[in-house]
Amino acid sequence: MNFIDTHCHLYAEEFKDDYLPELKRANDAHVEALILPAIDSESHQSLFALADEAPCCYPLIGLHPTSVGESYNEELQLVEQYLASRKVYGIGEVGIDLYWSKEFRHQQQEVFDYQIQLALKHSLPLVIHSREAFSEIFDILKAYKGQPLFGIFHAFTGDVETYRAISALGDFAVGIGGIVTFKNSGLADVVAEIPLERIVLETDSPYLAPTPHRGKRNVPAFIPLIAAKVAQIKNVTVSDVAGATTTTAKSIFNI
Repeated sequence: MNFIDTHCHLYAEEFKDDYLPELKRANDAHVEALILPAIDSESHQSLFALADEAPCCYPLIGLHPTSVGESYNEELQLVEQYLASRKVYGIGEVGIDLYWSKEFRHQQQEVFDYQIQLALKHSLPLVIHSREAFSEIFDILKAYKGQPLFGIFHAFTGDVETYRAISALGDFAVGIGGIVTFKNSGLADVVAEIPLERIVLETDSPYLAPTPHRGKRNVPAFIPLIAAKVAQIKNVTVSDVAGATTTTAKSIFNI
């Protein structure tokens, strides 16, 4: 029984002193692979250094919506340079985030659209970040309906209707993380309606640690806690969840 953490930032500053022990903890917890989404140029070096050091880590490349600013063209040029020079396993994390600021709303839309085109050009999955922006993201994706878009809506917290809208726009799974274990999140009721084969597991480490570690630093070794909650919701075994989610993740990232 093995798991995949489809979204973690183990290269982040929060892990600079103990990423190796956390890799071992993950391995001991049967988390066999970690997908590393990119943020921006400030963390590219640490992202690819970790991927080079640890074969179980698979890097993505992309520009995070909260990093979209005046210099976004330069950031996108770097993304394309990595696509030309490095083996990457997806475009991410990308999307639109209107929670923190709406100052660069139009630029976020442009950048997301451009990175969708990169995913199509390179036949890579999209890992989509959406915060208070489902309608904006859907409006952009609708222009590509019928094209071979696939990937993951990361940190999914929408309702059943949102999931159905996602399903109509491409071959997308949803990333389920620690929020599903939060008592009042309401996500468990939604997960009950999503087919297990359309779910992948993620931590978003170091953020959003599952119960009973809520409020603490999240780590990839907590994936089994998320799997156990999904198994409880679905009335299946943890092994069933591990098998289905791992198969889906491997198919998406071609690993």
